[in-house]
Amino acid sequence: MLDRRFAVAPLMDWTDRHCRVFHRQISRHALLYTEMLTSGAVIHGDRIRLLGFSDCEHPVALQLGGSDPGELATAATIGAEFGYDEINLNVGCPSDRVKDGRFGACLMAEPELVAACVAAMKEAVTIPVTVKCRIGIDDQDPELALDTLARAVVDAGADVLIVHARKAWLNGLSPKENRDIPPLDYDRVYRLKAALPRVPVIINGGIGSLAEARRHLAHVDGVMLGRAAYQEPWRLLSVDPDLFGEPAAHRGMKDVFEALMPYIARQLEAGVRLHAITRHFVGAFHGVRGARAFRRHLSIHGGRPGAGLEVLRAAIALVEDASGAEIAA
Repeated sequence: MLDRRFAVAPLMDWTDRHCRVFHRQISRHALLYTEMLTSGAVIHGDRIRLLGFSDCEHPVALQLGGSDPGELATAATIGAEFGYDEINLNVGCPSDRVKDGRFGACLMAEPELVAACVAAMKEAVTIPVTVKCRIGIDDQDPELALDTLARAVVDAGADVLIVHARKAWLNGLSPKENRDIPPLDYDRVYRLKAALPRVPVIINGGIGSLAEARRHLAHVDGVMLGRAAYQEPWRLLSVDPDLFGEPAAHRGMKDVFEALMPYIARQLEAGVRLHAITRHFVGAFHGVRGARAFRRHLSIHGGRPGAGLEVLRAAIALVEDASGAEIAA
């Protein structure tokens, strides 16, 4: 069974395989998620490019978007065959292309359809099927909307609920505004957990530190960090000792990068450009002298044709050795 106390949220165009390998070097135990892939892309697209991942990424979940039960069942089967540890259905993303395609947060208005999708996926695979949602959309009453959706998908077999603790306003707010403007309502997620004590409930939304995560764990089963984990990955250095009671994978970010070097070398040999990997590193150092020079060096030199490990090593050399101060931050 997957330990869901801490997860790194799926972020479209961000949490690709290189990002996930980077995060796995920082925490051995955090549950990682792919960026959302539509069921159609999984079925008809380049599966190796879209679904391929490294063995070191486990535990890793595939997040799907879609609203056709048959297509989602097929996509889930493909994901399971690729070796993913979980299939997650996104019912929370508020982007315009999601709404136009009838998947993501707009499905909060169709709980019976979401339940049918979950049931089809559960019948197709033996690994866990989970649902990530909002507390409601637009003018919905969050008490009724979240409860209705949650009970419908649980009855259909959903193994876990992941709840972003704010509404999505599909009419009137941009996707970016939907990340910040609707107020957070953590108590609503706590009430859901109290109402469904046997169902694992994971909370997401606006959580910026492990101290906050620990406070939420007094009320729910797990915590998911999104932008805080991506933009300030050094925060993940404390996940294993603080939440799982095990030594950190590495004491500081310089050790993380040293452990990543063989992976990066293999990717470069396979034709991947350095920038495709190092673009995920810009927030790696925090409160350390040289962090700005590190970012600037990667920005200037990392995207040049033929850029190799020497560029990353030179950028790291510009950062003052913090002797593990990152892990204590």
